[in-house]
Amino acid sequence: MKITCTKSELMNGINIALRAVPSKSVMPILESFLIAAKDDITITSNDNDMGIRTGIEGVVLESGMIAVEARLFSDIIRKLPENELTIESNASYKIRISCEGLEFHLNGNNPDEFPELPETGTTRKVTMSEFTLKEMIRQTIFSIAVNDSNALMKGELFSIKGDNLKVVSLDSHRISIRNEKLALSYDNSDVIVPGKTLNEISRILSGNSEDMVELEFDKRFIKFSFNKTLVISRLIEGEFFDVERMISSDYASEVRVNRNDFMNNIDRAITLTREGDKKPVVLEIRDSFINMDITSSLGSMSGRIDANKTGDDIVIGFNPKFLMDALRVIDDEEVAMYFVNSNAPCFIRNDAGEYVYIILPVNINR
Repeated sequence: MKITCTKSELMNGINIALRAVPSKSVMPILESFLIAAKDDITITSNDNDMGIRTGIEGVVLESGMIAVEARLFSDIIRKLPENELTIESNASYKIRISCEGLEFHLNGNNPDEFPELPETGTTRKVTMSEFTLKEMIRQTIFSIAVNDSNALMKGELFSIKGDNLKVVSLDSHRISIRNEKLALSYDNSDVIVPGKTLNEISRILSGNSEDMVELEFDKRFIKFSFNKTLVISRLIEGEFFDVERMISSDYASEVRVNRNDFMNNIDRAITLTREGDKKPVVLEIRDSFINMDITSSLGSMSGRIDANKTGDDIVIGFNPKFLMDALRVIDDEEVAMYFVNSNAPCFIRNDAGEYVYIILPVNINR
């Protein structure tokens, strides 16, 4: 194999592919990149749960493949001059990297030992813009359970019904739901995508509204194809929680408030908490205002913001971080919150139903 390309183009591909390289594996070959050159140049990585293949702009002088230790290769390329470079390998799996009079010689590995990326079987495909997918992940990923023993809580439900895509994540304290109308109508499908995969996808996506991403999936795998890059991931098996039955339309109170004013006061309250604190921010909601206060071992804070309430007055407490997580990803100037009573979840949603955030309250001793 022999190829030439620019350092910047190669580093872009390396940075994408590194996201599927395990730091340590019982299969040492998985700690490698597979570099392949034929009609084009690709870099592939695979941690057995998620695999990435991304294309590199360059010139193929001799076709072939080689496996190379990923992080060592990345460190070397990163320290080369900003110029064109040449990479070549021989039948003994020796690699030569040259750039502006510099040469590195590395020991590679047999490319045949590198596991192929799985193929999806009987598939379904959905197409949307990179911007839409990136936003849907951003607005739900924060409520995935990181350390929960329930594997379903470590993923997000992608539920397609006709021309609607619903993405749902939850942990034991909150639920995030995001709905998006698709350009086309599709067969109904439900899959659970690991949160780790979605985090990495979000970091790779450009977020350009003109660029499209294709989702292709069967019962075991999902594949994301976009901008010279393919990401394929195992799905989480099982039946996701029925969140629809958790959504109530019977509210005792509806409150509308300026998002920035509300978020800024919640942010001030968080200043008085430490990691692991369970001190709630207490909301006293009246007809035209919300009183907010918090007391912790570090001190106390109280504040008032204007609000527009219909229905009953209510006093309720929340983990301020959970409120902040939801408010931070809402783009509307005004947010609407719905309450049943002081012991029932709060619902934050817009009138169009594009998003719903459900947050459980915290007990307050008053």
